[in-house]
Amino acid sequence: MPRIISFVLAALAAGSAFAQNAATPNAAAPAAAAPNAGAQKAVAQNVAMVNDKPITKATVDQFVQQLGQPDTPELRDKIKEQLIEREVFLQEAVKRGIPERADVKFQLDFVRKTAIIQNLFRDEQKKHPITDQQVQAEYDKQKATQGDKEYHARHILVEKEDEAKEIIEQLKKGTKFEDLAKKSKDPGSGGRGGDLGWAAPSAYVKTFSDAMIKLDKGKFTEVPVQTQFGYHVILLEDVRETQFPALDQVKSQISESIQNRQAQAFAEELKKKAKIQ
Repeated sequence: MPRIISFVLAALAAGSAFAQNAATPNAAAPAAAAPNAGAQKAVAQNVAMVNDKPITKATVDQFVQQLGQPDTPELRDKIKEQLIEREVFLQEAVKRGIPERADVKFQLDFVRKTAIIQNLFRDEQKKHPITDQQVQAEYDKQKATQGDKEYHARHILVEKEDEAKEIIEQLKKGTKFEDLAKKSKDPGSGGRGGDLGWAAPSAYVKTFSDAMIKLDKGKFTEVPVQTQFGYHVILLEDVRETQFPALDQVKSQISESIQNRQAQAFAEELKKKAKIQ
């Protein structure tokens, strides 16, 4: 990083000049060099100065570590520029007395506590890392729940049973399902001709899935199917073997899901132990 190197060299040169000016012919001259060497070392640990306030290499190192990205000169340059910019803004804010305002103190306290809490959960996660066995067990569980078949269905949802019966009568007369689906209360599928896409029976409420899996391909329910959402007319388009992704494709999502459950359980445990009045 040429700018940092030139900065350090300039600072060292200035320190050397100071030492020469401070030197005297007496025996005290060698002693004056010792603090200057310390000053040079301190300057070498800085990557920039903003109005005599140092931006230290240690600060840049910490940001690199926190980001978890490859340590490159380009990354360090970006971090340095960000730190310089933040320091400029911070100094101006201090001049204006902003850190002493009550609302800002409240915000700072909130951010501080949030950071502490986040690190508490990170610490708990480190104590209970997710194992491959846990991921495999969760994968097998989800796979079993999914079942061995997927169904491609359409439906029309209406509020009243008589409306559903009327739709069934129109279907029997040859009216296209897609056209009648425009009357559906389900805005998502209604705009797609009632298409629900491919899904396992477990994706639907039981009364819906029970009626769907009994249908032959190309057939629709001749009796309205009631759920908590209203009355459905269901058309089964096709059936296929479940297209379940390989473990490697979903391992990270499963691991994250387990972590979230563990974090939630940890939170509930802490709240249960706490004396809350």
